[in-house]
Amino acid sequence: MRGVWIAALITGLGAPALQAQEIEVDMPSAVLRGIAFTVRVAAPRSLDTLPVVLRAADGEVLGEATLPPVGEAVFRSVVVERGTQLPLSLSAGAYREELSRPLLPGWFSLLPPLLAIALALMFHEVVSSLFLGVWLGCLFLAGYNPFAAFFMTVERFVMPALADPDHASIVVFSLLLGGMVGVMSRLGGTRAIVNAVSPLATSRRRGQLATWLAGIAIFFDDYANTLIVGNTMRPLTDRLRISREKLAYIVDSTAAPVTVLVFVSTWVGFEIGLIGDGLRLAAEQNVADPALADALATASPFGVFIHTIPFLFYPILAVFLVGLLLWTGRDFGPMLAAERRAVAGGGLYRPGAQLATDTNADIVEAPEGTPLRWWNGAIPVVTVVVTVVIGLVYTGYRARPEGAAFDLSTVLGYANPFSTLLWGSLLGSVVAIALGVSQRIVSLSQAVAAWAGGLKAMIFAMVILVLAWSLGEVTNAVGTAPFLASALTDRMPLHLLPVTIFLVAALISFATGTSWGTMAILLPLAIPLAVALGGGMDFAGGTHYTVLLGAISSVMAGSIFGDHCSPISDTTVLSSTASGCDHVDHVRTQLPYAVLVAVVGMTLGDIPTAYGMPPWISLLAGIGVIWLVVRFVGRPVEAR
Repeated sequence: MRGVWIAALITGLGAPALQAQEIEVDMPSAVLRGIAFTVRVAAPRSLDTLPVVLRAADGEVLGEATLPPVGEAVFRSVVVERGTQLPLSLSAGAYREELSRPLLPGWFSLLPPLLAIALALMFHEVVSSLFLGVWLGCLFLAGYNPFAAFFMTVERFVMPALADPDHASIVVFSLLLGGMVGVMSRLGGTRAIVNAVSPLATSRRRGQLATWLAGIAIFFDDYANTLIVGNTMRPLTDRLRISREKLAYIVDSTAAPVTVLVFVSTWVGFEIGLIGDGLRLAAEQNVADPALADALATASPFGVFIHTIPFLFYPILAVFLVGLLLWTGRDFGPMLAAERRAVAGGGLYRPGAQLATDTNADIVEAPEGTPLRWWNGAIPVVTVVVTVVIGLVYTGYRARPEGAAFDLSTVLGYANPFSTLLWGSLLGSVVAIALGVSQRIVSLSQAVAAWAGGLKAMIFAMVILVLAWSLGEVTNAVGTAPFLASALTDRMPLHLLPVTIFLVAALISFATGTSWGTMAILLPLAIPLAVALGGGMDFAGGTHYTVLLGAISSVMAGSIFGDHCSPISDTTVLSSTASGCDHVDHVRTQLPYAVLVAVVGMTLGDIPTAYGMPPWISLLAGIGVIWLVVRFVGRPVEAR
């Protein structure tokens, strides 16, 4: 969505002359034929009430509204059908302005992400694949001018993606954490941790289980989970000859799947807010049924969220599958080949792999004779974790509305994870440098050089991350998500709604690379749709309430599944980064496991529970099927 400023001359009521006023028009950057979109008209300064009309080029009226002195006029569900002529025009009082936008077939919106993903998987080269995906989207927006699209790629998408405050926070956090790891390694701290843990993690299975448990323990934020666990455990898994692909899989599958399952995390406030919006919209659409409308309006979004947890089949089964694979020592698909390569001494990563993090840099190695003290690695990591936790509680307490309950789930729901991650990584870097200088292991200049070397090792990953964000913005500009969301209609059978929503959420998340963005799009759509189809009956319980819970949980679970499978997802990129793994290899080896869990979750979870099966039975059945697959399809990595 992009604002368009229109200078309009409006005659003020009782004013002696014409006054120049600004009207802001917000509409999509591209119009998809047959797909509904919204146009918003607002005035930043006070105006008299104005009639606003939206017309096609042939004069056909597409909508009429009134622009109040304070507020906005909204044209909802505007659709450009085959016979509608462009450009659209907007009349505000006596002023008229053309709203020129590219008109695209709906399926065009899928081409930018599909091109990037296909090229990355085919040629194992991520940067150019992502860039070409962004360029293709810009080609559509620039009227098929390839040169204008080339410059638009950087100017309109890459630069704003990096300038976004939240994105910049993640980049700076990742760089600072990389610098901290560089200092820790230079001090011999990471090697000392490996030496200290080695008596406990005496086997590949124990090392992998320790990584899995560490991922579950850092449940409060997926970004912190990914980067801390990956960077901390990588030296240990390297020593135990665990492939980088397996490490990246463990890290990725214990980040978002764990965070979404707990009610004490940085995701809770976001999810509860969206559920509340969906319930409010459903109540407004059911005013003809006062009892139902009142039940929806007074329902606790947090209570509904708690009820959805047993229906989050993909995250629950994904975490279980990781533990099962590690315990049995079995794998299948590309991951089996990667693990056997590592065990046989063929390398921790594929020959010719393009590592997301340069773990081979000389700067990260401690010179011979360096005293190996485990606390030089542990203290900076603990500093990061403790600072982030305290920061989440502090920012959440400060931001919570007056009168809101003071409990951990509420406080974390209002926390600012981006600021706290910055505080933690910055303080961790300072502590690591201070430890080295105070013990005279390194001079200040040597510590700063090691810190800079750690930053340098992260640069390639940050390039991938920024391009992934840019591609996500391109998919937003060309309307990928609305096109896929159009599959959700009120003509589908009620009991197939959860599984359909799961598939749509997975497709949107896969194509756009964002689970949060997918939830923001679908939850306000899925909840009213489920209620309209009958999911609001027996709201306090019963089969129909189960369908509503299934619809809500399917948005969250499908978003995470698509995010896991997508090479353009930021959490997937960060998992590759923290694990020092080739990004495409991580996606390729993780994909069969993610698809297995998704298929089991849909067939034994989403569909049966919509017909009344208790979710705990579905979970037990899913666990049993996954165990059978691992037992009879999986093969031992090591000879027994």
